[in-house]
Amino acid sequence: MTETYGDWERPPAGGPPQEEDLARRDTMRRELERVYAEAARLETALRDAPEWDIDPGRVVFTYHVLAGLVTGFVGAAAGLIYSILASLLLSLHPLLLIRVYLTLPYGERALNVTTGPMLALGVLTYLVIGALYGIPFHVVLEGVLRNAPGIWRTLIASAMGLIVWVVNYYVVLLWLQPTLTGGQPIAWLVPSWLAASTHLVFAWTMVLIEGRSRFNLPTID
Repeated sequence: MTETYGDWERPPAGGPPQEEDLARRDTMRRELERVYAEAARLETALRDAPEWDIDPGRVVFTYHVLAGLVTGFVGAAAGLIYSILASLLLSLHPLLLIRVYLTLPYGERALNVTTGPMLALGVLTYLVIGALYGIPFHVVLEGVLRNAPGIWRTLIASAMGLIVWVVNYYVVLLWLQPTLTGGQPIAWLVPSWLAASTHLVFAWTMVLIEGRSRFNLPTID
C-alpha cells in the first residue's frame, strides 16, 4: 500500500527551520565574540599607550606668542614698504631707514651702503625686531581691547606705535649713536613725520590683521 502525504505533511526543502535558525545564531555569536576580542585589544593598547602631559595654559601662551610674532612681522613689512615708497617720493635712498639703524653696529659707514649683505641683514633685523614688537601689540589688542570698539583699538595702537617711534629714535638712536661726524644727530637723517608715520602704519596694520574676535580662538585672560 502506497502512502501519500499532504502538503502539510511534507518536510520543507533545505532542512528544518530550527537548524537554520541555530546556524544563524551561531554565526552571529562568533561575530560578536570577535568584536569583543577586538574591543579588548584596543582597550589594552590604549591603556599601555604613553600619556601626554599637555598644559592648556602653555598651549594658549604659545599660540599668542606665535600669533604676535607673525602679525608683528607682517606689520613691520607693511611699514617698511611704506617707508620705501615715501623715501622714493622724497628723492631719498629707499632704505634710508634701514641704513640709519645700521649705524648702531657699523657706525657712520653704514650710511654709504647701497646694496649687499649688510643692507640685507639690516632689512632682516628690522623685520625680526618688528615681529618681537608684535607680541605686546597682540597682547593688548587681543587681551584688554579684544571686545573694544574699533576706534579705541586704533587710537591705543597708534599711541603704542608713536611710543615705539620715540623710544627707537630719541632714546636708542640718540643714546647709542648720538651724532655723525659733522655733529648732526643721527635721528634727524630721516624726517620726523616719515619715521612717525612708518610706525603708525605698523600699528594700523596690526589693528587690521588682529581683528580675530569674531573667531573662536583662545583668549588672553
